[in-house]
Amino acid sequence: MQAKACHLLPAKLPAAASPPKLPPPTYNTSQHNTISRAAISIGAPTTIPEELSTTVQDPVAPDDTVTAFWDYQFLFVSQRAETTQPITLRLVDGALPHDFPSGTYYLTGPGLFSDDHGSTVHPLDGHGYLRAFKMDAARGKVEFMARYIETEAQAEERDPSTGEWRFTHRGPFSVLKGGKMVGNTKVMKNVANTSVLRWGGRLFCLWEGGDPYEIEGQTLATVGKFNVAGDRKMSPESDDDDGERFTADFLDVAAKILKPILHGVFKMPPKRLLSHYKIDVRRNRLLIMSCNAEDMLLPRSNFTFYEFDSNFKLLQSQEFSIPDHMMIHDWAFTDSHYILFGNRIKLDVAGSMRAVCGLSPMISALSLNPSKPTSPIYVLPRFPNTQPNRPHRDWRVPIEAPSQMWVLHVANAFEEKHVNGNLHIQIQASACSYHWFNFQNMFGYDWQSGRLDPSMMNLEHGQEQLLPHLIQVNISLDANGNCQECRVNDLNEWNRPSDFPVINQDFSGTQNAYVYAASSSGSRQALPHFPFDTVVKLDTVDKSTRTWSTGRRRFIGEPIFIPKGNKGEDDGYLLVVEYAVSTQRCYLVILDPKLIGRMNALVARFEVPRHLNFPLGFHGFWAPDVCINAVTSKVSRPSSQEFDLSLTSATL
Repeated sequence: MQAKACHLLPAKLPAAASPPKLPPPTYNTSQHNTISRAAISIGAPTTIPEELSTTVQDPVAPDDTVTAFWDYQFLFVSQRAETTQPITLRLVDGALPHDFPSGTYYLTGPGLFSDDHGSTVHPLDGHGYLRAFKMDAARGKVEFMARYIETEAQAEERDPSTGEWRFTHRGPFSVLKGGKMVGNTKVMKNVANTSVLRWGGRLFCLWEGGDPYEIEGQTLATVGKFNVAGDRKMSPESDDDDGERFTADFLDVAAKILKPILHGVFKMPPKRLLSHYKIDVRRNRLLIMSCNAEDMLLPRSNFTFYEFDSNFKLLQSQEFSIPDHMMIHDWAFTDSHYILFGNRIKLDVAGSMRAVCGLSPMISALSLNPSKPTSPIYVLPRFPNTQPNRPHRDWRVPIEAPSQMWVLHVANAFEEKHVNGNLHIQIQASACSYHWFNFQNMFGYDWQSGRLDPSMMNLEHGQEQLLPHLIQVNISLDANGNCQECRVNDLNEWNRPSDFPVINQDFSGTQNAYVYAASSSGSRQALPHFPFDTVVKLDTVDKSTRTWSTGRRRFIGEPIFIPKGNKGEDDGYLLVVEYAVSTQRCYLVILDPKLIGRMNALVARFEVPRHLNFPLGFHGFWAPDVCINAVTSKVSRPSSQEFDLSLTSATL
């Protein structure tokens, strides 16, 4: 079934076009050490209705397609202002609890979508903008900082003397209208905009296709690239028969041809680091993963897993060569396995030709591969040599889930070992349909017009299950590793569109009861499914579901759990950013997880100054002060701007 959009564009569009603009700063910038420049937004096809203009503070507006369209644009308004000194946020509701852990909530995401020469980029290609909320419970205050990550792309595209931007990198999801199109091979635009991590006393911003950038935690100044994968050559061993060996040899030759082209011409790093990492709290390890750049174009996938201790010492690495063409964004781990959901893709030859000529985004070289009605799940051994006498299943053969699904984000996975040797694995994640997911149209971005269309994210009634929603996967393996059962169900039968599932990270990789996610209340007729306006708490034990929703014309991003003690898995607080598009304000909201679903779940709400209102963020990280201090004291920091790790590896 092909998904149909519920169109939200006005039926008749005026000829004039006027993008929404944020007002200039209202206070002396030198006093607050705030870098501020006029902010511009993604272009839109119509003038702003009077009731939606920035001078109107009344959030009441008709629930029609025009209002919905502009509310969606306001969620992705570019922000050029930065504050390099902490600004105390105004408390507008409640109070910061005395038992709130001291620490910093880091949130990253794109900040700039339009340059000064007519080019716009997809939200995934927007320059990385790091936000920091420092929580001080002793003083009852929250301080805010925001700064662009000074990537190589940012240095090339922004004039430091004038502050003018000119996009010269296309990025994987965009085409430049005001820049060079044909022959523009600068496609891997590392904007460090996807996720943020504090580990080993060091702060990093990650992107999906390149090395992370290290950030100085106190000032948010960019230190330099951090080369995690290193410059290593790994050749996976294989027990293939002659036919499979011939195929492998052919792919090896193709890889050797593609490597220098992708690296030398298209500036792609040899290994593409994924932006999603995992933390094994029980072992105090950081787990990250990379894949080979050329595998995007070949019918095989090479994934390398790295595990680091708290001082960033590499403890182990393993490479797996899987005979399937896949794209992985997020993944999972258990006590003894890595778990990959095989989102199947294929090379689009016609799309590749258009992309190389600059007539379409580079991502159009790939398309989804819905050729099979099932979804492969690869269960890879994390410690293959710890039980040499135990029979192991062939990890190259996936477990086929009985439904076709494209997995977006993983909340958690854990395993239970039985006395008879059987193994049960449970995974909690968000997934969508192959019939809805589209590389070139994520977030409703139209690369031909440079506009955002919210109808892509808001399908007609009856098609909601095509959109991202929460699932639970149960896998049962016998003592020999044979799959006895694989079931996929809606998590707690919650069928509202949802994404960004998270848990109390202290339970990551082990059995958990609670899952939190961003979801939709469905209360808005013109934007029934996205942007999200609800935090949902799912109890996987008693199967209950409880929600907290924002006010009218307000949306939320990814929630994050902040543990505060040991009185239960939900003993802590939830942080979530609220985007009040009607008044162009951002708020940091604190919720009590135990009270979600009741009237008094809201603990506090802090307001970001209007001139620093920022666009929708992607992923965040909570860094408690006590842990940062303890780890930082043990770490000696290199002085160079470029970091590298000397890796040892085990190859499978």
